[in-house]
Amino acid sequence: MRMTLCDIFQGLGEDRFHALVRTMSIGKLKTFQLYERLKIRLHLNKLNSENLKRSSPRFWARVREQDEEFAAELAQGILISHLEMIQEVLNFLGIPHDQGFFAKDADIRAFLTEGWQQRTFTEFQGRFPQQALLFYINHLDWEVGKSETIFAPAA
Repeated sequence: MRMTLCDIFQGLGEDRFHALVRTMSIGKLKTFQLYERLKIRLHLNKLNSENLKRSSPRFWARVREQDEEFAAELAQGILISHLEMIQEVLNFLGIPHDQGFFAKDADIRAFLTEGWQQRTFTEFQGRFPQQALLFYINHLDWEVGKSETIFAPAA
């Protein structure tokens, strides 16, 4: 059975999930015109870091209930907030992209060679928030590699 975004969030664990929600950038959400849509989707009167932090347990409950549409909106907000990291990861992997975005019909699986997740994690750990890096590695693997398992780095 194919893994879902909810599975990725849950696989990273509740503590990492809450930390990940707190890394969302309100400025980037506004820049990419996601602010209003996400505010409505998250059921928040005002989208700011304090409300994100306070509402994170409620978001976790929705993820645990397998609300995949909610997880997709949340993932988009998180990923947009970490575009610099995404661009660096894609460059490291040699994946062609336009400012962190690659064509949806592009077949980039060939760039995801054996062990790419661990190599990517090792290269970027300490440079970016661990929870964001792990989420992106798993998201990329889910989106492109069609992974059925959560990547957890070697200790």
